Amino acid sequence: MKLIVISAGIALIVSLLGTPWLMRILNRRGYSQAIRESGDLLFPDHESKKGTPSMGGLAVIIAVLAGYGVAHVVRGTPPTASGLLLLFLVVGLGAVGFIDDYIKIFKRRSMGLRASAKFGGQVVIGIVFGVLSLNFSDDRGLTPASRAVSFIRDTPLVLPAAAFVLWALLLVVATSNAVNLTDGLDGLAIGAAMMSFAAYTLIGVWQFGQGCALSPGRSCYEVRDPLDLAILAAGFTGACFGFLWWNAPKAQIFMGDTGSLAIGGAIAGFAILSRTEILLLALGGLFVIITMSVILQVGSFKLTGKRIFKMAPLQHHFEMLGWAEVTIVIRFWIIAGLCIGTGLALFYYEWVRVRG
Repeated sequence: MKLIVISAGIALIVSLLGTPWLMRILNRRGYSQAIRESGDLLFPDHESKKGTPSMGGLAVIIAVLAGYGVAHVVRGTPPTASGLLLLFLVVGLGAVGFIDDYIKIFKRRSMGLRASAKFGGQVVIGIVFGVLSLNFSDDRGLTPASRAVSFIRDTPLVLPAAAFVLWALLLVVATSNAVNLTDGLDGLAIGAAMMSFAAYTLIGVWQFGQGCALSPGRSCYEVRDPLDLAILAAGFTGACFGFLWWNAPKAQIFMGDTGSLAIGGAIAGFAILSRTEILLLALGGLFVIITMSVILQVGSFKLTGKRIFKMAPLQHHFEMLGWAEVTIVIRFWIIAGLCIGTGLALFYYEWVRVRG
């Protein structure tokens, strides 16, 4: 527990104090987000956001690295394979997002990196993560990820190695893009992600305490590095908490694709490495709902020529209905909390049922 508090605390301090320092650098150099024009009535008026610095996700990533690093210095042990793999995923996707943000800022193209190039970057990082996660077995023969599809723990459905890599890639790309879609209103994505990371902190702590190495039995968890995953999840929780201070409505900085892709990748990584892949539907429930709104909108328009929502993603539909931005953000946070609460309840219920 001490290491978890240290990781969260250091990440919180670095994010809270480092973000305004980053804002000053970005403002000095004019690194601000290009805002989509609202001239047509089909897009909400975000003109007031013009000039707000972007690339704030750098502060979150640096804060996580600091928190995790200090925790391991205090612990006196090197990082685990699971922790390093997850950080590779985060930094890799953050780099893809950074390039996207760079184009938006310097080329003044609000759409940023071409979709094919962004997707290609995500695919490369996701495949490398998937392949490496099936290696680095510990003294019990456990690798960071398992080829078995997992819900709350591994299921009997075991995939061939190539199929698992594609499954991991799907989770990484879908979740990183889902967080990216959610990051359309001040504080919305970072607040929901913070709750998801807090849930993975609790899951990691529980899996460590009930791990088969410490508490053998029917209900024990076969996860390679649950405590280290909890330390890392706590660092993400603290980093998001600190960044939210500056990103809450009215945002003084945006996290940009640098942050949204990295954070989405981290959430997927935690699901894969903690053997809770299907449970991600609940622990990332808000991101799922917002992504489904886009899928339904596009599908409906292509099939019938009619739109279900005034605009997708879903948060902009409510903007078009006249809801205040802060009202949408808080109510969507409540939805995220309810989804995550449901996920944690399912996680605990499964343990009670298996224990018998």
